[in-house]
Amino acid sequence: MSEKLEQIYLSLLQEIGEDPNREGLKKTPARAARALQFLMRGYHQTVEEIVNDAVFEESVEDMIVVRDIEFFSMCEHHLLPFFGFAHVAYIPNGKIIGISKIARIVDVFARRLQVQERMTQQIAEALQDVLQPRGVVCVTEAKHLCMMARGVEKRSSNVSSSYLTGVFRDNPPTRQEFYELIQQRRTYL
Repeated sequence: MSEKLEQIYLSLLQEIGEDPNREGLKKTPARAARALQFLMRGYHQTVEEIVNDAVFEESVEDMIVVRDIEFFSMCEHHLLPFFGFAHVAYIPNGKIIGISKIARIVDVFARRLQVQERMTQQIAEALQDVLQPRGVVCVTEAKHLCMMARGVEKRSSNVSSSYLTGVFRDNPPTRQEFYELIQQRRTYL
């Protein structure tokens, strides 16, 4: 754990007018430092490390979709959380990836200071680079505390962002099929 980060949180508590020696706050600087390191762990991960050897040669040609991948990130403008779901699809070109790796790629980029639009693009481009598929699409939907809890205070607002490559960008029926698939909501036991 970073002793320097712990000191920063101690100073922050003092700066906002709190007593860091108060019983409930005595261990807060250490807890906050550990929490921030966890939330920002994407800076210490690479897509290559995450993917490892989970790319496989396959002759699959149809769309693979992983939807409703939960993510938590931090707005780089206000250092407040934004969170939601990522929906990712690709059409293979001779290679597939272990599906859990797609969720891990989402986390690599979400666990950094971010803007949603850039994060969406980074996720799609990472999968494009790893697999060289016929196309990739990533859609993210999120709630932003910087918009909900301060400023305009619009608690019901959602932000959607998308990034498309290859056949998803060039072929409207393929794009439409993806959007229809991610709109389906099923409940499983």
